[in-house]
Amino acid sequence: MKKGAVTFIVMNTAMIYPKFGENPSYDCWLAYRRVENPEVLKEYTDTFSGISVHGESVVLETALKELRYGLSKMLGTVPGTAGDGESGIVLGLCSEIDILSEDDVSGIEDEGYIIRNKKGRVIISGRTDKGVLYGVFSFLRLIQLETPVKEMNVAKNPANRYRMVNQWDNMDGTIERGYAGKSIFYRDNTFTEDKQRVRDYARLLASVGINGIVLNNVNVHYHETRLITKQYLPEVAKIADIFREYGITVFLSINFAGPVELGDLPTADPLDERVQKWWYDRAEEIYSFIPDFGGFLVKADSEFRPGPFTYGRNHAEGANMLASALKPFGGVVIWRCFVYNCRQDWRDRKTDRANAAYDNFMPLDGQFMDNVILQIKNGPMDFQVREPVLPLFGGLKETNQMLELQITQEYTGQQKHICYLVPQWKEVLDFDTYSEGKGSTVKRIIAGKLYPQKHGGIAGVSNIGSDLNWTGHVLAQANLYGYGCLAFDPDKSAEEITEEWVRLTFSSHPYVVKTISDILLKSWRTYENYTSPLGIGWMVNPDHHYGPNVDGYEYSHWGTYHRADCFGIGVDRTVEKGTGYAGRYHKENADLYNNMETCPEELLLFFHYVPYNYRLKSGKTLIQHIYDTHFEGVEQVEKFKEQWLSLRNLIDADRFEHVLERLEIQLRDAIEWRDVVNSYFYRKSGIPDEKGRTIY
Repeated sequence: MKKGAVTFIVMNTAMIYPKFGENPSYDCWLAYRRVENPEVLKEYTDTFSGISVHGESVVLETALKELRYGLSKMLGTVPGTAGDGESGIVLGLCSEIDILSEDDVSGIEDEGYIIRNKKGRVIISGRTDKGVLYGVFSFLRLIQLETPVKEMNVAKNPANRYRMVNQWDNMDGTIERGYAGKSIFYRDNTFTEDKQRVRDYARLLASVGINGIVLNNVNVHYHETRLITKQYLPEVAKIADIFREYGITVFLSINFAGPVELGDLPTADPLDERVQKWWYDRAEEIYSFIPDFGGFLVKADSEFRPGPFTYGRNHAEGANMLASALKPFGGVVIWRCFVYNCRQDWRDRKTDRANAAYDNFMPLDGQFMDNVILQIKNGPMDFQVREPVLPLFGGLKETNQMLELQITQEYTGQQKHICYLVPQWKEVLDFDTYSEGKGSTVKRIIAGKLYPQKHGGIAGVSNIGSDLNWTGHVLAQANLYGYGCLAFDPDKSAEEITEEWVRLTFSSHPYVVKTISDILLKSWRTYENYTSPLGIGWMVNPDHHYGPNVDGYEYSHWGTYHRADCFGIGVDRTVEKGTGYAGRYHKENADLYNNMETCPEELLLFFHYVPYNYRLKSGKTLIQHIYDTHFEGVEQVEKFKEQWLSLRNLIDADRFEHVLERLEIQLRDAIEWRDVVNSYFYRKSGIPDEKGRTIY
């Protein structure tokens, strides 16, 4: 052991996570079930009898606690302390472990890790303590998956610098677009007293490599505006202390009009020197409480939120003012690009919400400071079940950018329906923008591999709440797990992530793995089948966004139209006759989308107004496709229910009954969607179903 190495000893592992291990719904993918194969168990017990630790920090202590806890659960014994040269596990920083060579750690970056089987010992190491922590969770996954010791050789770096969750929690305890209970952070406009649930959440996030969290809703209200003041900063600091133990940095959403809202100044003009000093003073105060504070997330000039437009300033001027205040302390400004005219006239066929983000931010490319990151939604509308990738990706070349996804299922079943989003996110990440020729994918852009951005990454709107199972629907846990996996490694396949989650969460029984994986991997397309067709989106009840209402937003000011009439449906976004949105892409994609014959059919109605009798590549007419997919969607949910019933004696009763109850809700709702949508288009078109099925 090198000089300065420290061994941490955990005397009572049973008290580390008192809630974990008591309920499988609460445990999520960290159940750490006992290894069942006796030969594998013996190999593990013999090999992992002791642990030596090299280095000292709060995060390393967390890593050791997790390692000992996980091994004690899976092996049935608590590993002791190993001395130098003894067999066992070597845990710690690369720089502190003598037996690691330069070749062993070659290519490992700040938050990367290695797991090496070397000289009779398994080494879990990283250049930083965060890397070591991620290595521990990876190692414990290998144990749970019963990986032979000789195959435990892993070297992994996170693809993205920022791997974040955005909490849309409000201080009154509600969660905007939350479908799993109340906030675990707030209650009655103050912080919750019991922080154990917060600590457990930090552990879940760290286990999949998340390294940043925004603690409050982007729509910042009265009390949340005051989170950056002495009234609440001591409590924010306590939360930051907990997340710091797990290598997670805390951020806050702020109110751009804070100087006015808090009564300190008559203006929030970003070019006013008083405003600039006000934000610098706030930053200085925040960092006095939280020295490693990450920075601000800002929703400005969007959906009635205040911003620089009030003062005739642009987004770059607003963001740069905040960035200047944070820069001396190492903080960043994450500026959301969800900006559009939410007072649109539905009669106006040229104004197109889809164009808004591109039109607002493309002219500002290169004008943002290097500690500003533009947070860009995956699509141009709002987390619909199907959208094209927003062309700011591949458009912006001189601005830091990160991708925003929605883990919470606002428009995809609200965690009552199974809708596994990893396949959707894979399509987004793998989308080729052609901005620098073939291979200019979104995942390369946000990782900073295509353009020299200083900051970049990925953010997901969290789907957790105070429900015992965290996510309202047990199978929705897979979305949180899958998001973390893709944020760390976007090259990982949906199939690999899914199988891994099922095995960690339920069991490695082949039938269980096959059945649940099949349900999950088909669920996104199934949800799409019985809801809105071919990329048109919306068709939901206004405000709460649950359930079918084909014209719910059709004549609204929100810019969310399907333009259906008695002849056809769809929005003309072509360059020649439509809103021009198709032309926002680089030539390869622009040409593809602009032509009805080459446009991918899953996005056909997003880009084109299409007659009901238009024949798709399948040979079906558009109207028949709508009828068929909506009937098929219901049949697929019926199949999911049959598959789930076959698992009755293979998984625990509580989770079995919970998912069965949710599937019954999903089946009922899918039937409602089918009948409402099909009846609507039958009445619009007057064209009957070729198969003679009941349409009302």
